[in-house]
Amino acid sequence: MNEEVMQRRTFITLLGGAAAAWPLAARAQPAALPVIGFLSPGSPKSDTGRMSAVRRGLRETGYIEDQNYAIEYRGAQDKLDLLPALAADLVSRGVALIVTVATPATLAAKAATTTIPIIFNVGVDPVQFSLGTSLNRPGGNITGVSTLNVAVIGKRVELLHELLPRAGVIAFLANPNSAFTQVETKALSESARRLGVELRILNVGSASEIDTAFMTLAKEQSVPVVVSADALFMDHRVQFIVLAARYTVPAIYWNREFAAAGGLMSYGPDLADTYRQAGIYAGKILKGSKPADLPIQQAVKVELVINLNTAKALGITFPVTLLGRADEVIE
Repeated sequence: MNEEVMQRRTFITLLGGAAAAWPLAARAQPAALPVIGFLSPGSPKSDTGRMSAVRRGLRETGYIEDQNYAIEYRGAQDKLDLLPALAADLVSRGVALIVTVATPATLAAKAATTTIPIIFNVGVDPVQFSLGTSLNRPGGNITGVSTLNVAVIGKRVELLHELLPRAGVIAFLANPNSAFTQVETKALSESARRLGVELRILNVGSASEIDTAFMTLAKEQSVPVVVSADALFMDHRVQFIVLAARYTVPAIYWNREFAAAGGLMSYGPDLADTYRQAGIYAGKILKGSKPADLPIQQAVKVELVINLNTAKALGITFPVTLLGRADEVIE
């Protein structure tokens, strides 16, 4: 066999070996994980519980972070005007879907894309805010969970009135920059009118205005207050609780995290469960379901949480009838 033939055979053997190795090399390359965008008006600190609940829902559908999906978090740090740019950034990165916190983030995501699936968690009527054509078949690229915050906010006035029947005025701390506030105010006004109580609205659009609002309440003999279900306020819940204690202001909140941290009482949906449901929907969409075919869920569990330690510090005694209806009493 001459040298030329041997060289040719050697080359063919090496080429064949390389060709056989290519598929193995290709299989060894990890596939890019689908990315879930998380868009919020708040901050990572305020969204820790929400994101944990979303991850829990994803696990129930077989998805584990960094194994078969990744998360890109975008928080506006309480600056709502940043939400459109943050939503556009997630869209430009080609995320597989977007989970949104509250109405402002949902509206920003909706304006940014008509193709990427969006899973919302809002306290308003989704159909009224054009987030779906109907609850059963939302259509388009959006679905999610409605937490009934507006539906139950009137009950918060009733609970404060039951606790403090002599209070002729009840204040409402609201973020004027939120589209959600107008709907809340209307529901609260109707409840206050039925009870014969004056509703006083105090606008709070920043952390410094929280201090100002509580100083105003203190000057008016500690008027009891309903705190809006706003992401800004969730970020500053410790500030609310400290100021309410300092100025002896009885307050009712929308999330049990406030009561657990020292707030007087809270009445609202089980948010951990609603975000878990959002996580389940995220898993279904990653598996191929379309948002248009996933009904908008409505939260059915509402919790009344009472903190007796705070009540004692404020010199307030809860009636037995109210304590008996509480889902949780913190002592």
